[in-house]
Amino acid sequence: MSEATLETHSFQAEIKQLLDLVVHSLYTDREIFLRELVSNASDSMEKLRHLQGTEKDIHDAALPLEIHITTDTEARTVTIADRGIGMTRGELVENLGTIAHSGTKAFLTAMKESGNSPANMIGQFGVGFYSAFMVADKVEVFTRSWRENGEDLLWTSDGVSGYSIEEASGLERGVKLVLHLKEEHAEYAEEARVKHLIERYSNFVGFPILLNGERVNKVEALWLKNKADITEAEYKAFFEFACHAYNDPAYRLHFTADAPLAINALIFVPDENMERWGMQKTEPAVALYCKKVLIDPAPKGLLPEWMRFLKGVIDSADLPLNISRETMQDSALVRKLGSVISKRMVKMFEKEAEADPEKYQAFYRKFDRFFKEGVATDYANKESLAKLLRFESSMTEDGKLSSFADYVTRAKDGQDKIYYIVGASRAQLETSPYIEAFKARGLEVVYFTDPVDEYVVESLGEFEGKKLVSISHAGLELDDSESEGDALGAEATEKLCAFLKEELGGKVTSVASGKRLVDSPVIALVPQDGMTPQMRRMMKAMDENFQDEVKVELEINPRHPLVKKLAETSETNPELAKLVAGQLFDNALIAAGLLDDARETVKRMNALMEKAMG
Repeated sequence: MSEATLETHSFQAEIKQLLDLVVHSLYTDREIFLRELVSNASDSMEKLRHLQGTEKDIHDAALPLEIHITTDTEARTVTIADRGIGMTRGELVENLGTIAHSGTKAFLTAMKESGNSPANMIGQFGVGFYSAFMVADKVEVFTRSWRENGEDLLWTSDGVSGYSIEEASGLERGVKLVLHLKEEHAEYAEEARVKHLIERYSNFVGFPILLNGERVNKVEALWLKNKADITEAEYKAFFEFACHAYNDPAYRLHFTADAPLAINALIFVPDENMERWGMQKTEPAVALYCKKVLIDPAPKGLLPEWMRFLKGVIDSADLPLNISRETMQDSALVRKLGSVISKRMVKMFEKEAEADPEKYQAFYRKFDRFFKEGVATDYANKESLAKLLRFESSMTEDGKLSSFADYVTRAKDGQDKIYYIVGASRAQLETSPYIEAFKARGLEVVYFTDPVDEYVVESLGEFEGKKLVSISHAGLELDDSESEGDALGAEATEKLCAFLKEELGGKVTSVASGKRLVDSPVIALVPQDGMTPQMRRMMKAMDENFQDEVKVELEINPRHPLVKKLAETSETNPELAKLVAGQLFDNALIAAGLLDDARETVKRMNALMEKAMG
């Protein structure tokens, strides 16, 4: 090549600044260079595809639109070639040596203002080409324009002193980048390393990517296709590839939206919850893309934490390419995107639960903790999530689940509350003294048997205007409609309550006659502001030194034979009455799950048996 055909140029000041940032300031995420260069190649071929519809004279018109990547470990090079629009001599100067079209100035301004890592912002301003110098100390750009009168050209630069442009020969239409890698980045000349990067970042680019002659990106970006054009087999293959899953999903959501954001999403719901088997906490697995290019494989903060069991892809053309992970959670755009997707997911679950209740119940039994976590933590979706909760109740068959909506349809006319009780199991709750009056009055009671249920109910508070009320708390008013049988007179009842209050002392805040007992003599009620048994157990599990003095309200059943006999015995045999009073109180604590130390109970019971045996 003669000296006459060689042009040398210096970089503009802004380009020098940019290259200095790229080469010297990036210590992580150097691997994004390949994503950027593949994206540029894809954009170039998209432009050519558009030209094919408007222009007749296109050079090498029959060339297939493909991206060819070759690696050479001996030469320590990686080459990326496209069959796109290519560049003329003027465009080489304009695009690679000045700020006219590169967005460099805007990039540098944004860098100064934001303080972000250049790696996180490089794709936002069209300066992706310069990422080649993150790993290479020399870059060659061979190019031939799509125009029939175009030249074969070679642009060369070390990324420091400037660049040269000279004539080349025998080039196909498009751009071929040859990256001469720095010694410390020789790994990017290895086929396996490059294949991994293509699969991670560029697998769904809309053109074939061939690595050393073999196509890498074989799975299509199904989320951009019409649902009617996708077979179940294709969905399954995508689920297996993109989500690293080997079984069929329980549900999937595939939708497209133009407003308030451009969104294409394909999200799968797995059929097994690994956390249920004692596995570590599931990490988010819904990848974020922009125009088929990966932004983040597991973005935290995009979707609510409770949705971490979901897998799939969200693609939004409105997002800047590779929005920084640091600013992801502060981005109004990302929050809006997450809000749209989470609402769609909840709506999908509602429809599926209605369409096939049996399937949803089986799914819910595995994933119920996530929905409960959502009620407690996801304020925006709390009311909708409440519709997805399932539980057993006093009016459902053993093992059959119901919903709050079902409860409301079964509620009595004028009933403004949803009654519930928390306990270890249905069997325990069925025999609980707390439930007697409700069964007698035909009032349904929800059974919550999961340790986290108490937090969930407290977070929810109400459902469709009906307050959620624990039947184990004091202060609950019931009517007299089912209070049958002879009861102690008012005076005798008052005397007995005073006797019990004096005998039990500080263990009770009050003793009173009540309407909620049918078969049991007494019941221990947790004050409205008191700590429930479940809460106490939770606190003890977290802190072995936790101490909480149990104080309850004692309610007596004035119709029960034992209570009536106790009223009489308190007058005739106070010592025996005191033993019985203590035992009845401990029995009530046991039923409530509030008795921590049974030694005194056993001792008293032995004394009572001695008296009974004479």
